Amino acid sequence: MRTAVVVGAGMAGLATAGALSRAGWQVVLLERGERVAAPPTALVLWSNGRRALEALDPDGGWSAIASPLPDGGVRRPDGQWLVAPRGRTGAGPAPAVVHLEDLYDALVAGLGDRVEIRTGFAVTTVRTGRKRPAVSDGRTTIEADLVVAADGIDSPVRRALAPEAVAVGSGFAAWQAVIPAYRVPRLLAEQAAGGETLGAGYRFVSIPLGERAAGKGGVYWVATAAGAPRPEPPATQLALLRRWFAGWHPPVGELLEATHADDLVPQEVRELRPLPRAYGFASGPGGVVLLGDAAHAMPHHLGQGACLAFEDAATLRSLVADATPGPQLTAAIEAYSRMRRPRTTSVVRQTRRMSAVVQARGRLALRARDAALNHMRPRILGHAHGLASDWSPPD
Repeated sequence: MRTAVVVGAGMAGLATAGALSRAGWQVVLLERGERVAAPPTALVLWSNGRRALEALDPDGGWSAIASPLPDGGVRRPDGQWLVAPRGRTGAGPAPAVVHLEDLYDALVAGLGDRVEIRTGFAVTTVRTGRKRPAVSDGRTTIEADLVVAADGIDSPVRRALAPEAVAVGSGFAAWQAVIPAYRVPRLLAEQAAGGETLGAGYRFVSIPLGERAAGKGGVYWVATAAGAPRPEPPATQLALLRRWFAGWHPPVGELLEATHADDLVPQEVRELRPLPRAYGFASGPGGVVLLGDAAHAMPHHLGQGACLAFEDAATLRSLVADATPGPQLTAAIEAYSRMRRPRTTSVVRQTRRMSAVVQARGRLALRARDAALNHMRPRILGHAHGLASDWSPPD
């Protein structure tokens, strides 16, 4: 029986564990928290992310939990269009938005009986070498043919195998929230479609969730501001957001007023610099792979972090589905690193370009940003020729 340990029961870990189990692997899924729980926010699934999820679990019923993503365009804070809505172009599945509670429920339902979940297991060490790889929390050691590090930007597995990749601040703080439908203010049709607004170092994105989301619909919004994370309690941070975004076109102020402090999810925006030199490390008859934020954490300005993680999982599943421990499996691990690193490096590069756009300040910088945005947005945000459409699951 081929065995795998997946470290981290977030979206990437759940998707990977389920996919490996359906391919005949016996999987132990380790979670440092006391339970597997979804953050109370939402996620945009660009075309590549939807392709990856459908490849991982064709029977996952993803269309039942996802709502179409409208193109709300890009505005200045005064409401003037920077990029007017263009509608969808290009092939492939349409971008969609999904509440994370629904996504986690679907991923957990797809784990199957070959997956054993162990909570409260905080990995502290990883063993590689001539033997099968193993991880330990200092009390219990678990070895397997394949270890998958899906444990996020602070991954202890990555720190042991690729110490050159360091988590650093991106110069932004971010906040997310979902406003349940019963609290969403009355909006004009144009406002209800959501959209993106760019100011001088500030950004606000709102997206309607549709009627199915977590059984309650609502609106998902994300705000970013240049600078360090705020230390204040959520209520104070929400008051700051209302002050910073005061005077912005509707419905920005209305959505912030409808948000409660306990809806708010503050985040420090961090990234890996540099990326790990490799995403796969052979050990005995198998090895260790890095996946998701453990491999390529980046600012979320393109919304590609989770989509790339699902790509990682779909690629790994394809490569190891029929591989047996020994030369086949070690070759598959090397192929995973060889296939994924150029792809993620390219997306990280584009994300950093977008960071420069969002960070623009001063009259000349804002004028240059506005002139460039019309050219950049279709390429960056996944329209006809965007990076998000430029990926398909491996055969």
